[in-house]
Amino acid sequence: MTILRIATRKSPLALWQSEHVADRLRQAHPGLAVELVPMSTRGDEVLDRSLAAIGGKGLFLKELELAMLRGEADCAVHSLKDVPMELEAPFALPAILTRADPADAFVSNQYDTLDDLPAGAVVGTSSLRRQAQLRALRPDLLTRDLRGNVNTRLGKLDAGEYDAIILACAGLERLALEARIRSRLVAPQWLPAPAQAAVAIECRADAGAVIALVAALDDAPTRSCVEAERAMNRALDGSCHVPVAGLAQWRGQDLWLQGLVGGVTDGRIVRAEGQGPATDPEALGRSVASRLLDGGAGELLR
Repeated sequence: MTILRIATRKSPLALWQSEHVADRLRQAHPGLAVELVPMSTRGDEVLDRSLAAIGGKGLFLKELELAMLRGEADCAVHSLKDVPMELEAPFALPAILTRADPADAFVSNQYDTLDDLPAGAVVGTSSLRRQAQLRALRPDLLTRDLRGNVNTRLGKLDAGEYDAIILACAGLERLALEARIRSRLVAPQWLPAPAQAAVAIECRADAGAVIALVAALDDAPTRSCVEAERAMNRALDGSCHVPVAGLAQWRGQDLWLQGLVGGVTDGRIVRAEGQGPATDPEALGRSVASRLLDGGAGELLR
């Protein structure tokens, strides 16, 4: 294979991630030509409703997967947090790149931290996970939906529509906008989305030549962490419709996983954590999910 075609969304962040993957592949395989195939997805086009209302984050994948099935692209690059817990049968994730900062960012032009916001301040986010944690920590704030790419969201903040917004640190850093981060929202008080800040490469499961090329970019420590987080999410039947958060970190040879399920309406939070061998992240994820359900998460998920 001399040319590798990468299907990607057209947003600035998606294009950055795909260019980053393309550069890494050219370094790993001198002589390989890599081309981007930019596409628009339904998740990018419908911005007047929340993702949960229009069918979830899988909307960001469907058109890219169809391009691979039609033979118009060899692989696709995604933010792993947008990838459904169960991939469709013909697809695989042969590479997960080294994860960036998984934390969420508090972004405001007037206030330094979430604690500094006055009662009644308006915070923008379309994520149910972020809304649930905001309600738990600051029930006196107003949350308002916020869709669009990173620059669109920052523009709405700058126009005065919100007092603060919550974004991913990794997205801001990748777009050279880290100066907009006023403070980081970090564990254990605040947990990110499962697999946040990890970039994944998807391809057809039968595309042996493509898998052989992209496997050079797979980062085993990151894969262990995100597999634990995604296993927890899967066991909870988590999706965009459900406020689930999780973060796995290395402790010696083990993984330590913190999980959270939130109530969007009442600010209730159920937390659980667990530690287990990194050789079986799936078991750790299921174990923490089980503890969350024992703690009452099932009621919130319903």
